[in-house]
Amino acid sequence: MSQENSVLKRYSEGAKAVQPELCCPVDYDTTLLKQLPQEIIDKDYGCGDPSRYVQKNDIVLDLGSGSGKICYIAAQLVGSGGKIIGIDMNDDMLALARKYQPEMADKLGNDRVQFIKGQIQDLALDCTALDNYLAKHPIQSTKDLLACRTWQEQQRLETPLIADNTIDLVISNCVLNLVNESDKQKMIHEIFRVIKPGGRIAISDIVSDEPVSEAMKSDPQLWSGCISGALQEHDFLHSFIKAGFQAVKLDTWSSTPWQVVENIEFRSTTVTAIKPEQTPCLDRGHAVIYRGPFSEVYDDEGHIYPRGQRIATCERTFQILTRGTYQDDFIGIPPTLLKPAQPWCAPPGTIRPAAESKGSEHSAPPALPCC
Repeated sequence: MSQENSVLKRYSEGAKAVQPELCCPVDYDTTLLKQLPQEIIDKDYGCGDPSRYVQKNDIVLDLGSGSGKICYIAAQLVGSGGKIIGIDMNDDMLALARKYQPEMADKLGNDRVQFIKGQIQDLALDCTALDNYLAKHPIQSTKDLLACRTWQEQQRLETPLIADNTIDLVISNCVLNLVNESDKQKMIHEIFRVIKPGGRIAISDIVSDEPVSEAMKSDPQLWSGCISGALQEHDFLHSFIKAGFQAVKLDTWSSTPWQVVENIEFRSTTVTAIKPEQTPCLDRGHAVIYRGPFSEVYDDEGHIYPRGQRIATCERTFQILTRGTYQDDFIGIPPTLLKPAQPWCAPPGTIRPAAESKGSEHSAPPALPCC
């Protein structure tokens, strides 16, 4: 049985009856769970809680949405101005998630959740449209196969399932490891494609401390059980860096392994990252101070930040370092008056004179109250 077929079969069984062996222990916000039907909770399989990264008004894409639990949790967090898109390839899981859409729409006040059929390594291809095409044009010859491939390419270009630069946050809960090894980097590039510049990811998944053997990868039970498809922990992080993400971070890390197979430890983690803004690097007088505790740090673009120094930055880098992942580590110092925008040309580690920002309001984590 192929890896894809074993995954489809295992999770179709999981949609019909609870499969405890597919679950890692995860603590979810109980106030958010109260709104959900019990069947959705019972038949959800994951290893983390990426919903904690959802913000109000976000457009969220949940990869491998399964029973819809994370989608319906996230729908409560985005509010009426947000939208949740759950994508899954398994018809039984999609049917389970959609079963409760009217009930959840009533509870939420509007229908802000959508479930679509697609492969997470090919977010441009609408698999419902493909099913309809194949029903009308069954493949009975090589000519038919080539025609189908041509149709798929047209669909990806003309009516992509998820368009470029349209998603604020991509989340996933123990699904990336189920994708064929040859498709994993393509999948991460697809995630990068659909996220807006400045958008984020929060990917909960299983990683291994050592590379998985070929014998384990060929075991359908281990693959569909979220074990043998896991990437080695460094390779998992590097795959996001290779795709172009910045601020890639192991934000959560399980202290104990979920399982140990052939002396390889498999544990859950949540990786966060951002897609860089596609704006020019312009000097307008901004600076940041790295707070410590390390003597100096580098960012993904090679800029250096010695501890305690007012380091000159372009406006784009200033915005990145003073919000989101980095904001607790840097003090942001805007100029008193914005300088005329000039292309950035200062070498890494250039110090910004204090005279250029006297009287400005520094951005930093809140201090203890004064006497």
